[in-house]
Amino acid sequence: MTNSTLDWLELAFDAPLARAVVFGVHIGGHLVVEVLLVAVIIFLLFQKSYKPPKRPLTEKEIDELCEEWVPESLHPPITEKMKYETPILESAAGPHTVIDGKEVVNFASANYLGLVGHDKLIESCTTALEKFGVGSCGPRSFYGTIDTHLDCETRIAKFLGTPDSILYSFGMSTIFSVIPAFCKKGDLVIADKGVHWGIQNGLYLSRSSVYYFEHNDMQSLESILEKMTRENKRAKKLRRYIVVEAVYQNSGQIAPLDVIIRLKEKYRFRVVLDESNSFGVLGSSGRGLSEHFGVPIEKIDIITAAMGHALATDGGFCTGSVRVVDHQRLSSAAYVFSASLPPYLASSAITAIDVLEEHPSLLTKLKENVALLWKGLSDVPGLSVVSNPLSPIVFLKLKKPTGSFEKDLRLLEDIVNHVLKEDSVLLASSKRSTLDKCSLPAGIRMFVSAGHSDSDLLKASEALKRAATYVLLNHN
Repeated sequence: MTNSTLDWLELAFDAPLARAVVFGVHIGGHLVVEVLLVAVIIFLLFQKSYKPPKRPLTEKEIDELCEEWVPESLHPPITEKMKYETPILESAAGPHTVIDGKEVVNFASANYLGLVGHDKLIESCTTALEKFGVGSCGPRSFYGTIDTHLDCETRIAKFLGTPDSILYSFGMSTIFSVIPAFCKKGDLVIADKGVHWGIQNGLYLSRSSVYYFEHNDMQSLESILEKMTRENKRAKKLRRYIVVEAVYQNSGQIAPLDVIIRLKEKYRFRVVLDESNSFGVLGSSGRGLSEHFGVPIEKIDIITAAMGHALATDGGFCTGSVRVVDHQRLSSAAYVFSASLPPYLASSAITAIDVLEEHPSLLTKLKENVALLWKGLSDVPGLSVVSNPLSPIVFLKLKKPTGSFEKDLRLLEDIVNHVLKEDSVLLASSKRSTLDKCSLPAGIRMFVSAGHSDSDLLKASEALKRAATYVLLNHN
């Protein structure tokens, strides 16, 4: 190293005010240090990382690793509270059914019009079964469409007064396939906190931006609609939806459609309405929530419903404009990839609608039964009815909750089991999947049917009073 170089380094590291002269230009010492550090960093970055030499594992090492390996469980640990054996039906799920060789009064099946086992439906199924067999074994778009499917879609659209409709093979898959077909990533969806798991799953699959309003609270809904449209500058360019149930499965409450439509038009949203528990039930002729509130059905953008309730068959449908229906035929997963609905079920649905139109007294009888059961349940110890008086789902919850959903549900299940064992009345608690994120309280659901007699309703209310008194008294 020459004397000139040493002199230059002394100048570079001497003091903050020192200066070096490079090619006749004065350069600060700190700048020289920074340049050197950058050069070192670049040098290190381009160096190959050290890798230890590869050596194959010995047989002993392989055996040791295999012995230590513990596979991750496919499911969470099964606790005692998760173990549950459902009652097994040994006959049709009509107003009366058989469990363990004993006839019971059935309030656990959503057979609202009492059409399970109806002679005309059985005849319709038999005729279709003899003609078409049990099914096409293929999706609708791949040689799975039978003329009965088209007839059923036309019949539903005619009954509701919509331009078109589309059939699905499974009631639950209808709503959670329809939602992702329209709601995409980045879209804005406002949903009720009390929606059932099928809707929750559809919202999850859509990957949309989802916000929940308080259950059946229109002030909460409007507050969120206003906030979203005010704060989100892109809101006017997004697809925006309000998702609700007509009759909520988790509470028995009825959505105020007239208010929802007013808010929809004010804030320019679309409405997705699930009518699984209102189709064939609400309105003067069973045409659902729009008829009940006198709202033109064309104001509802998308309507879905499961046919396993009032129509006593299976599958589901979506109805609306021709564009709404045609879009699903190309992009709805449950329609495109699922085997088509067995034709005898489609034929049964057509017949069920015919029976409903021919016998409007079924609706009258159903409403009378709901009112009679409400009267009988007015003074059940420790329980209160929280559903809408017109809802076919009579929902009871604890007057004094324990503060824990699991403890509340255990108490309610004890009541349900006691009623079944002692009085031969089959009820259903609001037991939920671990995937269900509904935040509503636990309760007992009673599905009222037009096929129930006055004595059935009286027996159920009296049995529930005795069971609630016995279980809650022992609990306290």
